[in-house]
Formats: sequence, C-alpha cells, structure tokens
Amino acid sequence: PVNLSFGSQAAYLDTGDLVPDWADAVIPIEKVEPVDEQGNPSKDPRRPVSLRIRSAVTPWSNVRSMGEDMVATQLVLPAGQVLRPVDIGAIAASGHSKVKAAIKPRIAILPTGTELVPVGQDVKPGDIIEYNSLVLAAQANAWGGEAVRYPITPDIFEQISEQVKRAALEADLILLNAGSSAGSEDFSARVVESLGKLLVHGVAVRPGHPVIIGTISQQGTSPGEKGMRLVPVIGVPGYPVSAALTGEIFVRPLITRWLGRTPERPQMMEAVMTRKITSPPGDDDYVRVALGKVKGKLLAAPLSRGAGVISSLVRADGIALLPRGSQGVSAGERVRTRLLRSIEEIEQTILVIGSHDISLDLLAQFLAQRGRRLSSANVGSQGGLVALRREEAHLAGSHLLDPASGEYNLPYLSEYIPGIPVRLVTLVGREQGLIVKKGNPEGIRSLADLAREDIRFVNRQRGAGTRVLLDYHLNLMDVKPESIRGYSEEEYTHLGVAAAVVS
Repeated sequence: PVNLSFGSQAAYLDTGDLVPDWADAVIPIEKVEPVDEQGNPSKDPRRPVSLRIRSAVTPWSNVRSMGEDMVATQLVLPAGQVLRPVDIGAIAASGHSKVKAAIKPRIAILPTGTELVPVGQDVKPGDIIEYNSLVLAAQANAWGGEAVRYPITPDIFEQISEQVKRAALEADLILLNAGSSAGSEDFSARVVESLGKLLVHGVAVRPGHPVIIGTISQQGTSPGEKGMRLVPVIGVPGYPVSAALTGEIFVRPLITRWLGRTPERPQMMEAVMTRKITSPPGDDDYVRVALGKVKGKLLAAPLSRGAGVISSLVRADGIALLPRGSQGVSAGERVRTRLLRSIEEIEQTILVIGSHDISLDLLAQFLAQRGRRLSSANVGSQGGLVALRREEAHLAGSHLLDPASGEYNLPYLSEYIPGIPVRLVTLVGREQGLIVKKGNPEGIRSLADLAREDIRFVNRQRGAGTRVLLDYHLNLMDVKPESIRGYSEEEYTHLGVAAAVVS
C-alpha cells in the first residue's frame, strides 16, 4: 500500500469536478482509506492526513480528457440528419444553442367532388365519404411535411380554381385530389393549365394512371422571399389505392429532397407468385400481396386489385412490382416485392389461401393478441387445395360438397392433394342461403326464382364451395344455369356479393 498526503498528493472530488493541475488520475472513493499520522483509520474521514491506496493506478484513469467527446471544428452532425433525442444532446454538448434546420414544407390537400361528404356526416345514396385527404395528410406529415386539409370543393371549375389560387399563396406543394381523369366533371387538368403550366397528364403506373403534374407561378410571400416562385401541383387520382400510391411515388421523394434527406431504400425481396396475374403492357403495375413463408419459400398471394379497395392496402404485407412490358407473371414466377412489414413479422405469418369466412377474421384477431399473424387470400375452396398441393399455403379454407357421396371435403383431398399428408379440421358449421335486399322486395323464395326474367343474380367464382353447392341444388331442381341472368357474374367473397346486391 501507498499513503498519499492529503491536499498535496490527493484531494476529494465530486463527479464532474475539474481535476487539479498536479493530478493525473481519479480513484473511486470506495477504493481508498483515510488514515491519520500513525497510519490508523482517520477519525475524521473528510480531513485525513493521508489517503491509502492498495493497488497501482495508471495515469488518466477515470479522467475525461478535454476533447474526449468532441473538439473544435469537429463535425457534430451531418447535413440532412433527422434530429433524434441524442442528437439534440450532442448539439448542446458542443456549445450550440441554435442550429439551422430545414423548414417543413407546407402541403395543401384539396379534396374535390360534388359527391363527397365529410367523415361523420350522414351518408345518402350517391354520397362518398371523403377520406383520401386524411391518408395523404398522414403520409405527408410522416415524411416530414406539414399538411393542411382544405374543405371539400364541389366539381365547379371556378370554385376549384379559387381554392387552388388560395392554396398557392399558403403552401409549397398542392395536392389536388380527384378530378384528374377525363370525365365531364374532371376539372383538375384544366384548372392547372389555366393558372400555370400543365407538365404531365397521365403516367405509366397502375393503379394511378391519371396523375397530373404541373406548376403555378406565385409571388413570394415569406420574409426575404423575392420575386415569383413556382408552386408544384400534383393532381392525385380519386380512387383511394391510386391516391396512396401516388403519394408514395411522387410526393414522398419531393418532400425528402426539399428536406435534404437521403432517400430511404425500401426493403425489397423476391417472392413467388401463387397465381397468374395479367398486367397492362405499357405500365408499371403495383400489385398488393399477402406474404408468408412456407417451407423456407417467400410466397406472394395477390389481393383485390381494384383501385378503390382501400382495405386491400390495409391487409397487404407487400407490393409486388410488375415492370412495364412484362404483361404479367405466371404462377410460380418470382417477382420483386417491396415489404410493408418486417421480414420477422412475415416469418411469423400463417398464410391461408382458399374459401373465406368471417371466422377467419375472428381467428386472426385472436392470434394477433398472441404474437402471430394470420393473412388470408380469397381464391375459393378448390384454389385453396391447389395452393396446398403446390406448398403455397399453410392452411386452406374449404367447404366443397361432393354431389355423388354427399360428403364435404374428404373426396376432394385425394383428387387435389394425393400423397400429401394433411389434417382436416372442422372449424365451423354454417348455413348457406341467398342474399337479397332488405325486406326481399322481389319476393324470392327459392332457387327456382332465380330463373325469373325480373331477377338479376351475382354468383361466386368458379371453384368456390358456395358455387359447387349452388350448382348441386340447381341440378336437383332442374334449373339450367343459362336461364339465370347474371350467373356468369362473379364475386370472390360473400361480402362482395352482398355489396353487389345492395348496389
């Protein structure tokens, strides 16, 4: 042990204190012993004669040297950095009380359409709830912009023009939603052309083909802003999926560039398409897909492709890109897919392909509370069995009646998936019937009524268990399918049938 004279060779310090010029190390207090002149423990530990240490200490132990964290001229943060909590601490630690930051671009979102009504208002026949502006505003805010939603403007050229002129005074970017197509009340292109310059009307993208891009000249209104400035205008299609995709493709890169950020690279992977998809030859086609891993293979099951089906984006795990000129992909072909969920989440997904039932939605909710996802694609019972045979699904929903034996499902297993060990689980029992308008105004009482001239029918798709059951009973009643108006019109879900009946 070594005794250090208190005051000349050792002194007490608190964490953060400046080290005296004569000192070159700090020893934790629990590793020293205050002693008196005789070397005994000091009666007054705060005023000892010496401090005894029992092990060697290297120079600068437990000392933060000047410049250890940062020095003058050192780069604290690169330009374009999105400030995190720790970044704010580093700025303050370097002695800066202010920094230059990019101003959030102001994004004006103008919904147009005489048929639109705000969320929460009573909806009458012909009304459409306006929610595209909510989606676009949330996107813009998430990407670093500052979105402002304007009131709904009816399809009147003069009123739309006035609203656009007002927005040009207040915003850095205008998103003019709907009216970008070529209908009699689609005024967006004319408005942009009358107020500024129309640069693009129509892009090679599906969904989202009728996108408009233009500029409006506007006198600068901000302090220090001189002369005229160009305000970009993007005409966003009215269909919800097209609107959301337009935001991703055209709005996000613009906001990113204005803020000086490095564009984020989306996570892309190759996935195997579970069924054939056709695509317009001249467009990049963005297809919403459910994803799941089966036996180590990432599979993509196409979801509803309608540009107005916003729920398909909610359900989507990824977006498969079919480049222009491809005209589609075949079942089993690999496609580049942008992941909308983490690969870890996708690997925990149970992929169900086949017949749909609301019980699957309830099961998905139950599993979600236990850390698992269930993702389903509705292709009918026979399509589900084919997916199992191809090892393209974990589960298949099926309710196929065998007319010869009267049995459900079992006879089809040997036909569709021979030699493959499967387990048949009875999930639910249900009754099937006809969906009619409220009050049954047409007085439909049996399947025989479907052949009446005043009745129009909508069917389930080929391969659906419901279609097989219907054909079985039509045959028993000697009702010819060709005698039913609408027999060839198909929907992929019961809810789709119900929506068609109501409309």
